[in-house]
Amino acid sequence: MKRIFSGVKPTGHLTLGNYLGAVRRWVEVDQHRADALFSVVDLHALTVEHDPARVRRLSRQAATLLLAAGLDPERCTVFVQSHVDEHARLSYLMECVATDGEMRRMIQYKEKSVRAREAGQSVRLSLLTYPALMAADILAYGTDEVPVGEDQTQHVELARDLAVRFNHRYGHVFTVPRATSPAVAARVMDLQDPTSKMGKSHENGSGIVYLLDDADTVRRKIMRAVTDSGREVVHDREAAPGVANLLDLLAAATGGNPIELAGVYESYGALKKDTAEAVVELLRPVRERHAELAADSGEVDRVLREGAERARGMARPLVDRAYRAIGLLPAV
Repeated sequence: MKRIFSGVKPTGHLTLGNYLGAVRRWVEVDQHRADALFSVVDLHALTVEHDPARVRRLSRQAATLLLAAGLDPERCTVFVQSHVDEHARLSYLMECVATDGEMRRMIQYKEKSVRAREAGQSVRLSLLTYPALMAADILAYGTDEVPVGEDQTQHVELARDLAVRFNHRYGHVFTVPRATSPAVAARVMDLQDPTSKMGKSHENGSGIVYLLDDADTVRRKIMRAVTDSGREVVHDREAAPGVANLLDLLAAATGGNPIELAGVYESYGALKKDTAEAVVELLRPVRERHAELAADSGEVDRVLREGAERARGMARPLVDRAYRAIGLLPAV
């Protein structure tokens, strides 16, 4: 079977964008067709200023939501990144294979370092080097495919380059992975700024639908979504990004085609109403199952403990082989 790895970063509450862009595909497709690993990549949350208690809280919430969304521990491996030491072990080797120029070309480093400086914060070295850790996350498991949003494909390309370079210099150790992404709603945009991705950590949450928002909050946010200056309902991301975003959401929630759906509506109001109801119904079972799991923390702990043990068993032999290949003396 092919092996799949992907993860979510606990830097904020998971959003509709996370669900439609990644998690739903993991649940409906990936865990059934491959040997799949899904991780809460908590080490990545340390690259910027953070509250330790909040990172722990969001890590548990993210893991619980992944299970609530439908990831089945009998079918896939669900674990927390920091519970498996091989991620950090392999990350240093990836730093020794990567170049400074590759790290500095990463778009997310450029964007986040600018924001940190504008906020008067120092830029942590880990913000520059975390793509090496992300490459380690992927390569430690002999991963074939990495289902990610389009904003993360650059990092998967780096992982490919590092795998090829390592194999060429030190002998074949790593599988060269490739990125995959869903065709519809792979990049859900902010409801108040439809030219920007719906992110977890925006200061203004009015354009973000969180997975744990109640039904009335979801309806209110979508009904207040920014549309466009025209009146015609068309799917045109350049000329009418607000309407196109709503059509993408409706299509993703109902299984429709956004271009075909555009022909159904004569007003923005009707489109917003139907989109809001479709999203409410899409998220209802996730919220209900999350409440059940949150009330039984022991079950979530068991899944994460067993998932980490399974992941460790997969990663350790490969990482040990990489240590030997690069020239490190085996432990005795």
